[in-house]
Amino acid sequence: MADDFSDKKPSRRQFLAGAAALGAGSTAASSLSASDDDPLITEVQEWAQITGDGVDATPYGLPIEFEKDVVRRNVGWLTADTISSINFSPIHALDGTITPQGCAFERHHSGAIELRKEDYRLMINGLVDQELVFTYEDLERFPREQHVYFCECAANTGMEWAGAQLNGVQFTHGMIHNMEYTGVPLRTLLNEAGLNAAGDLKGKWIFVEGADASSNGRSIPMEKALDDVLVAFKANGEALRKEHGYPARLVVPGWEGNMWVKWLRRVEVLDKPVESREETSKYTDTLADGMSRKWTWAMDAKSVVTSPSPQSPISHGKGPLVISGLAWSGRGAITRVDVTIDGGENWYEARLAQPGTKMALTRFYLDIEWDGEEMFLQSRAHDETGYVQPTKEELREVRGLNSIYHNNCIQTWWIKSNGEAENVEIS
Repeated sequence: MADDFSDKKPSRRQFLAGAAALGAGSTAASSLSASDDDPLITEVQEWAQITGDGVDATPYGLPIEFEKDVVRRNVGWLTADTISSINFSPIHALDGTITPQGCAFERHHSGAIELRKEDYRLMINGLVDQELVFTYEDLERFPREQHVYFCECAANTGMEWAGAQLNGVQFTHGMIHNMEYTGVPLRTLLNEAGLNAAGDLKGKWIFVEGADASSNGRSIPMEKALDDVLVAFKANGEALRKEHGYPARLVVPGWEGNMWVKWLRRVEVLDKPVESREETSKYTDTLADGMSRKWTWAMDAKSVVTSPSPQSPISHGKGPLVISGLAWSGRGAITRVDVTIDGGENWYEARLAQPGTKMALTRFYLDIEWDGEEMFLQSRAHDETGYVQPTKEELREVRGLNSIYHNNCIQTWWIKSNGEAENVEIS
């Protein structure tokens, strides 16, 4: 069930006024004159006088030490127990859309387990013609597919419901990653077990379960299971990392991350949902009247400016400025992103780095000439269904203040005259 904000369209008058106010501006960054005496260009440097590391110095390539701050981070009061906890992707420090596995967010319910390929088993059971157990080698023998999808925790931005809480886009929006997954369509394995021979599939469900101690399990309607769900064993071309479910995990495009069960061990076909802990007492939306709605699977259209932001302030002063961010939707492709620098008075259509693709992150840019005045930066995503990302006030009108999950509100960064940024709310 989606909150309906499809009628919240920007006006053409706002766009025209905004375009005029923004102006053409200069697109060339300031630089030193060739006549300036800069020893870093006019003198031979140390690194040009010695040989560097050999090709066998790092058998598995690692980031250079100058980028050592680009790492996942925890929130102390949220992650007191790192076994059953979460960390956040450094999206403020990344560009493009693909998240390196080494800094892709992770969420565990009982810690990341070590499971060898040789010991891996996947059972298909329940309402099928023949119950089967697959080994890892079996999975590799089926026709495989590659797709780029985002995985977003339903609690992403969840701490922001009651007000601006965390001062950094890594902490407000970093429970997300976007990777190229390689795997076998789940429908292929279900059909191998004789699903088509099991009778009418209308109203049928699957229950998926992981091999870790938490036995995290979720019910998924059969229509989704047969559509685009993957049993994945590679990400970004290499084996899954331990924390991402090595050797095989479920990929449920566009739907909340809790359904992307890691260390996938069992898929049971049923005639009704299981109503497990993770889909009743957790991952449901508690409304203002205390009632909770469940089955909020798809992640609605959302966006955020990643730079400038609290962890990525403006350091070069006035002049050309590239505003950059990410947009995504669990219901389809991003078609447009609007950006405002004055808290919503005027909106400008951002430039998409690439046309949006379904259930994947889209990078956007807005190139401006910054005059050194304070800004209130926001972004607003549109997807191919016509949905427009809502403000926090619009969400609160529907949900109240009791929610934790599925917060896709517009985020505001207050950019100060000195280039620093702060997480704020404006009304």
